[in-house]
Amino acid sequence: MPKTIIVPSVARIALASFIGTAIEFYDFYIYGMAAAMVIGPVFFPEVGQATQVLSAFLTFSVAFLTRPLGAMLFGHYGDRIGRKATLVASLMVMGISTTLIGCLPGYNDIGVWAPILLCLCRFGQGIGLGGEWGGAALLATENAPIGKRGLYGMFPQLGPPVGFLLATGSFFLLVHYLSEQEFKDWGWRLPFLASSVLVMIGLYVRLALLETPIFAKVLQQHQRVVLPIKEIFKYHSASLVLGALAMVVCYALFYISTVFSLGYGTNTLNIPRQYFLEMLSVAIIFMALATPLSAWAGDRFGRRPVLLVASSGAFLSGFALEPMLNSGSPLLITAFLSLELFLMGATFAPMGALLPELFPPHLRYTGSGTAYNLGGIIGASFAPYIAQRLVTEGGLAWVGGYVSLAAVISYFAVYLMRETRDSQWV
Repeated sequence: MPKTIIVPSVARIALASFIGTAIEFYDFYIYGMAAAMVIGPVFFPEVGQATQVLSAFLTFSVAFLTRPLGAMLFGHYGDRIGRKATLVASLMVMGISTTLIGCLPGYNDIGVWAPILLCLCRFGQGIGLGGEWGGAALLATENAPIGKRGLYGMFPQLGPPVGFLLATGSFFLLVHYLSEQEFKDWGWRLPFLASSVLVMIGLYVRLALLETPIFAKVLQQHQRVVLPIKEIFKYHSASLVLGALAMVVCYALFYISTVFSLGYGTNTLNIPRQYFLEMLSVAIIFMALATPLSAWAGDRFGRRPVLLVASSGAFLSGFALEPMLNSGSPLLITAFLSLELFLMGATFAPMGALLPELFPPHLRYTGSGTAYNLGGIIGASFAPYIAQRLVTEGGLAWVGGYVSLAAVISYFAVYLMRETRDSQWV
């Protein structure tokens, strides 16, 4: 008697693929916000304020540098053992590392060991996060009906605005109800400790899932290879490089308009933290609106046209950064943040389908995850640090040039790609 194939509901697929990336961006953004506001004084108090900010932003980059290693590690097992088990493991590594950051003593307690342990936790975060997105994207797209991979690939792409709102909301409440000293002493740790609750919810949802039907077919047809990453470099290096470069503008838009802008707005423009967090909370709504719109357009018109238009918009937005952010007007600053995050959603949403479509099923986890995270090194790892240095050396207009340059890189990467919407999937 043939086996009955149980197809998971759309709601379960959406929740299971979405929750990991929501936690991912929650974890990364609470660290980014902490880096902009408190990591420097707590872990680097022996240096001046400007160096504190730069040092904090350097620790921010550590996790991005290790994410490709996590993508290769978890991608290897995801392409050999399965998507489900790997997604569960990556979520646990990510959650444990984030929670530990909330427990770390500061420099005044243990000296130089404090920033060392902080970097080790960021290393662990990067490893876990490196394996997260590729599996979440495959969980969604490998369960998608024909012609709806872009729509299903949108589920993990909705994680960033939700994670962002959770992170912003938690810090908003903390800076509103706690004194400056209470926030510095212990308040900033609470969002990191709360991450453990989100991880437990994510594990509960994912443990109830079955393997994706496409990977089940890979197992049935004995298509697994010994070293997926070797096959990627040997036969699919062009797809890997172009996929990584296509991601650059997404990351640059997000972390320049959030982490860097938060630090610049509060430290240089002297806008109270809670007011700037309110501006960002409004702006992130536009990212959430752009995500389904761009995903639908990707299914309707193709991934390339949507990404080319969005990258062109990002290029032009770089010229608006200095006059709008330096205007001092809350309305203009909010409008600029909203524009950047809308464009981030527009460039990010099609990636949930495009990157997996660049690789065959037996290499898809490794290929898509590695491309995604290599793009993070170029577009995000040093973005706040570089932006801060550009402001110091040349002024805010140079940061706008950085955004425009990232857009140019991604535009030409997408231009050189083949259209993947109608590519063979299994």
